Amino acid sequence: MSDLILTKTRLREGVWEGTLHRVKEESHADLPQVEVTLEDRPIEGVELIADQQGGYTLRVPIPVRLINDGVQTFLIRDKAADETLDHFTLIAGEGVENDIRAEIELLRAELDMLKRAFRRHCLDTM
Repeated sequence: MSDLILTKTRLREGVWEGTLHRVKEESHADLPQVEVTLEDRPIEGVELIADQQGGYTLRVPIPVRLINDGVQTFLIRDKAADETLDHFTLIAGEGVENDIRAEIELLRAELDMLKRAFRRHCLDTM
């Protein structure tokens, strides 16, 4: 199990940023081994910067060549523990936008159906 906790802080100007802290005090001596991948390929230019509080700032530049139509999921992993700490997803393209809207429409319709069934159930049991 990883002793690292990663918290996203922002995605700005093509750079994903997060803060990284260790759970265990005694393991602060070593620099964390963090890897960011897309489709099992490592992302270059990832920075881990020590901060004043004993934690780290993780900066992941998103290469322009990786921004494509569809869904791209980046995995952030603790290499030492061989565990995924977090992920972030980029969704782009007109085709995907329509798919998401259709999915939301379907969810709304199902929610309306459930509300009607619940109200009917409440009336029947009174």
